[in-house]
Amino acid sequence: MTLPVMEPDIGPDSLQEWAERIDEGPFSSLCFGERIAFDNPDALTLLGAVAAWTRRVRITTTVVVPQLHDPVLLAKALATGDRLSHGRLSVGLGVGGRDEDYAAVGADLADRTMADLAERARTLRRVWNGENLTGATLPVGPRPHRPGGPELLVGTHGPRTLRHAAGWADGLAGMALDGTDVSGTATLFDVAREAWAAAGREAPRLTTSFWFALAETSDDPRGQIHRHLRHYMNWLPPTLVDALAPTAGFAGTLADLRDLLARFAAIGADEVNLIPTSDDPRQVALVADLLA
Repeated sequence: MTLPVMEPDIGPDSLQEWAERIDEGPFSSLCFGERIAFDNPDALTLLGAVAAWTRRVRITTTVVVPQLHDPVLLAKALATGDRLSHGRLSVGLGVGGRDEDYAAVGADLADRTMADLAERARTLRRVWNGENLTGATLPVGPRPHRPGGPELLVGTHGPRTLRHAAGWADGLAGMALDGTDVSGTATLFDVAREAWAAAGREAPRLTTSFWFALAETSDDPRGQIHRHLRHYMNWLPPTLVDALAPTAGFAGTLADLRDLLARFAAIGADEVNLIPTSDDPRQVALVADLLA
C-alpha cells in the first residue's frame, strides 16, 4: 500500500495514521515516491518518520531519482533509513520523467540517462560497502543494517530500461498505467527474467503498481482517479491527462480488485503496490480485510 503523499494538503497526522494502519498488516510493503516541484513531503525526510511509525512492514521508495541528489549524501540518507528501520528498506531508483524536478534543484538534464543511473547505483553500493570515496579521514557512514545495503529496484515502464538495469538492479519497480493490462505487465516481467538470466543474475524481484479507487468509499471511483491525476500530473497538458484518465488504474469494487490481484499473482508478480487516489484511511482497512 502506498501512502497518499501526492494528495493535496496531506498532513503528518494522516500520514502517521496510514503508516500505522498499513503496518498492522497484512500488507507486505509501505511505499511512497519522490517529487521535488510539488507540494508532497520530502521522501528522504519521510523515510525517517515512517521507520519510527512502523515495526513490521517493508518500506519501499517508488521511486527516488538519484540525479536529483548528491550521490554520497543520498547513500548516507538511505543507509540511515535502513538502520532506523532495522533493514526493512527497499530502494526503487529511476531517472524521472519531469524536467521541472531537475530544474528545481539545478540538476543537469543530460544526466537523465540509464548509464548515469547505473553509475549512481554503483556509487551507492560502494559507499554502503565502506569505500572511502571522499578522501576524508573516515568513509561516509553509517553502514546499512543489511550488509551491502538495501535491495535496489529499477523503476521503469519499458523493456529497454530493464535490459540496461540487469547488471545492477535486484528487480523491477514497475508501473501499470492501465491497471487492468495484466498481459502487458506479463510481457515486461518476461523481459526482466530473460535480461537477468543473460546477465548471469538470480531471478529478479518483480513488482508493479497502479492507481486505485474503490466503489465502497467513493460514489464516483473513476472520477476520483481523474481528479487525482489532474492534480498529480500537473506537468502535462490537461487534455493529455483527460485522455488518460478514463482507463488509468483500477476503479471498481473490492471483489473486482480481488480478481485483478489474482491475475497479477498468476503471472508471477512478487508484489503489487496499490496507489490510493484519495487520503481516506478506510481504504486501508477495506483492502486489509480483502487480503486477509
